[in-house]
Amino acid sequence: MDIISLFEQAPALLYLTTALFGLAVGSFLNVLILRLPRIMEQEWREECAELLASARVTASQQDATEPAATTSQQPPPTSEMARAPRLSLSRPGSHCPSCGTAIRPLDNIPILSWMRLRGRCRACEATIAIRYPLVEALTALLSVVVVWQLGPTSAALAALILTWGLIALAIIDFDTQLLPDSLTLPLLWLGLLLSLGGTFTDATSAILGATAGYLLLWLVFQAFRITTGKEGMGRGDFKLLALFGAWLGWQAVPQIILLSALPGAIVGVLLIASGRQQAGQPIPYGPFLAIAGWISLLWGDTITGAYLSWSGLA
Repeated sequence: MDIISLFEQAPALLYLTTALFGLAVGSFLNVLILRLPRIMEQEWREECAELLASARVTASQQDATEPAATTSQQPPPTSEMARAPRLSLSRPGSHCPSCGTAIRPLDNIPILSWMRLRGRCRACEATIAIRYPLVEALTALLSVVVVWQLGPTSAALAALILTWGLIALAIIDFDTQLLPDSLTLPLLWLGLLLSLGGTFTDATSAILGATAGYLLLWLVFQAFRITTGKEGMGRGDFKLLALFGAWLGWQAVPQIILLSALPGAIVGVLLIASGRQQAGQPIPYGPFLAIAGWISLLWGDTITGAYLSWSGLA
């Protein structure tokens, strides 16, 4: 009996395995969500430092009467940045942000370690944010929902990868108003590749969907900018909707826009009415797009069928 047959005959085992794996992935997503924006900022600072150093050297060479002597006094463009420690997803290892103590493996078990330590660092007893176990629990829950809907199939595996990426993208955008290309673009290309096998849609619909998803929000962006002189959304939102177009086809793009726009508008109005958000202050749209796209991934056909039946069009 192969593993697929085992899971088909024992769904509870499938859900338990998925939940445990989802907890482990959620633990990694916590690291990704925290560090990826910092890695991006570090890279931007390095690039800026190199450009500024290069500009200073060029200016000195043009103004100095002895270019060779002046140039020798300038440090190499990357000398300062080379001495700065490089941040990555694996280094440094997990540690307490308050005291810097390395977290032991037994204290890094998803959810259980946080509960056993009562949400505090073992070394300094500083509070550990409840968001970490919540992200782990959310990842496990959404992973089980995906497998419950799609079963032990290759489509479920692909949907799990997308789900995990969307969790990271939504929270990063909520925290920083950034949608990293290093997450969005690989997922977009994966959707296009999956369309070659017709996993969620055909290749033609995927290509048209990616194009339509990007262009629709780009046109909204341009119209808003021409009308108000302001930028109404970030360009990462264009790519995120293009991602869903690549995965689900052009037919899903209008549904995702509707599912994301209405909750986004309601939340925005409530935040402004409660005084927690100032009028004109940007609200990240990525989380609403991510939620809408995920819902469409699993229940898009059901929602469309229900609407057509309700409206009498079916």
